Amino acid sequence: MKLDRSSMLLYAVTDRTWLKGRTLADAVEESIRAGVTFLQLREKNLDYASFLKLAREIKSITDKYKIPYVINDNVEVAMTSGADGVHVGQDDMAPRDVRKIIGPDKILGVSAQTVEQAVLAEESGADYIGVGSVFPTSTKPDAEAVSFETLKEICKAVSIPVVAIGGINKDNAMKLAGSGIDGIAVVSAIFAQEDITAAVKELREIVCRMVRHED
Repeated sequence: MKLDRSSMLLYAVTDRTWLKGRTLADAVEESIRAGVTFLQLREKNLDYASFLKLAREIKSITDKYKIPYVINDNVEVAMTSGADGVHVGQDDMAPRDVRKIIGPDKILGVSAQTVEQAVLAEESGADYIGVGSVFPTSTKPDAEAVSFETLKEICKAVSIPVVAIGGINKDNAMKLAGSGIDGIAVVSAIFAQEDITAAVKELREIVCRMVRHED
């Protein structure tokens, strides 16, 4: 699957801990129907078999709606489940090594906090960069904050799409206008909400305004 910049607009990252008894599959499907454009399955506390089963279940949903779908960190689960690709952080496998395993046609996303990391990721075969944490976040409380200026510099330094992540919600997303990003990646701003559909629609409207604001 080749990556289109517009598919980076509203990037959802899963977290089952917020779901209040709902299944992840139901929450994911509702979020995509409401306007999520890209999905990353991030599940840190599952054994391999359970992770693979969940990855396949979610893939059947992303296939149905034809949106890009990547697995966080786990290259083996990504390849075995047939996901569209994988997302790795700076402490995971080197992007160049991941690219060798997944081949030229899968999507490779890489997290970056500095211009140097972002440029190296692009040179190593990344298809997009996730930059964060742009705001304080409960998902990764120890994450180093990335300033607006650094975010802007990263967007200028690479030719591939850039999404901002970390603590983004409907109240602060517009603060990223003018940075050059192609979209936002969110976790609790979708999956912790009582009404996922309303939350997604509101976020999508905000991010559309924000990205248009860039032009």
